[in-house]
Amino acid sequence: LTPKSPHAPYFDFSSFPHYRNPLLLSKKNHTKMGDQIARGEEFMKKAEKKLSGWGLFGSKYDDAADLFDKAANCFKLAKSWDRAGAVYVKLASCHLKLDSKHEAAGAYANAAHCYKKTNMREAISCLEQAVHMFLDIGRLNMSARYYKEIAELYEQEQNLEQAITYYEKAADLFQSEDVTTTANQCKQKIAEFSAKLEKYQRAIEIFEEIAQHSMKNNLLKYGVRGHLLNAGICQLCRGDVVAINNALERYQELDPTFSGTRECKLLVDLEAAIDEEDIAMFTGCLKEYDSMTKLDEWRTTLLLRVQEALKAKELEEDDLT
Repeated sequence: LTPKSPHAPYFDFSSFPHYRNPLLLSKKNHTKMGDQIARGEEFMKKAEKKLSGWGLFGSKYDDAADLFDKAANCFKLAKSWDRAGAVYVKLASCHLKLDSKHEAAGAYANAAHCYKKTNMREAISCLEQAVHMFLDIGRLNMSARYYKEIAELYEQEQNLEQAITYYEKAADLFQSEDVTTTANQCKQKIAEFSAKLEKYQRAIEIFEEIAQHSMKNNLLKYGVRGHLLNAGICQLCRGDVVAINNALERYQELDPTFSGTRECKLLVDLEAAIDEEDIAMFTGCLKEYDSMTKLDEWRTTLLLRVQEALKAKELEEDDLT
C-alpha cells in the first residue's frame, strides 16, 4: 500500500474490510441496547394491556405471558438485568393464573439468574419461589438443584450459617433421588463450613459418614483417604490426643489401605508433635507433606489453628517456668 498524500499514514486501516473503529462500535452497541430496551418496553405495554382487558378462558394470560417472555428477552439482550428479572416475575404470575406451576417455577428461576448479576437478595427470593413450586409438583431433583444454587449464593456472600442450611436441604433431596455424588459434594461443604465455624464434632461425623459411604462405591473409593484426612484434621483442632488416637485406629479399620498412605502418616506425625508439644516437629511435618501434596486453603486454615494453639501452649508453659 502507498500513502495517498505525503501526510497520510502508511497503512489506511479503514480500507480493510474487517477494520472496525472501536469508538463507532461502542456507539453502535449502545444504540442497539437502547433499541432492545425500547422493544422490551413496547412488549411490556402490550402485555399489561392484555391483562387489563377481557379474555376468554384464560387466553389473556397466555397472550400476556408470550409478550412478557419477549420483553424479558429484550431486556436481557440490553443487559438490563433488574428489569429482565422483574418481567420474569410477572411472567411467573401469568403461569400461576394458568395453573402451570412448572412454567412458573422456570420463570422464577430465570428471574433469579438475571437478579444474580445485580441483586443477590432478589435472586435468592426468586430461587426459593422456584423451589417451592417444584416441590409441589414433585420435581425433587430440580428443587435440590436450586437449593444448592441458593447455598452457593450464600457461600459467595460468606454467610456460612445460611449456606449450611441450604446445602443440608439440597443434600437431603439429592440423597432421596439417589444422586449420591452431588449429595456428598453438598455434605462436604456442610462439613467444611461447620469446621470453619469451629463445630468440629459435626464436621468429623459428616466426613466419616462420607468416607463410609464412599468405601461401598468403586468410583468413590479413591476419595476416602481425603475424607479421612479432613476428619483427622478436625480431630487435631479439638486437641484431644486420646480421641485422635482412637479415630486413627477407626480409620485404619474402615480402610485397610489407609495406614500406608501419606495422609495417615501426616496425621500420626502431627498427633505425635501435639502430644510432645513440639512446634518445630509440627511445622516440619506440614512442610514435608506440602512439598509433595499441596495443602488447600481449608486444610491450611485449620492446621494453622492447631499450630497457633500449640504455640500458645508453649508460651504458657514458658511463662510458668
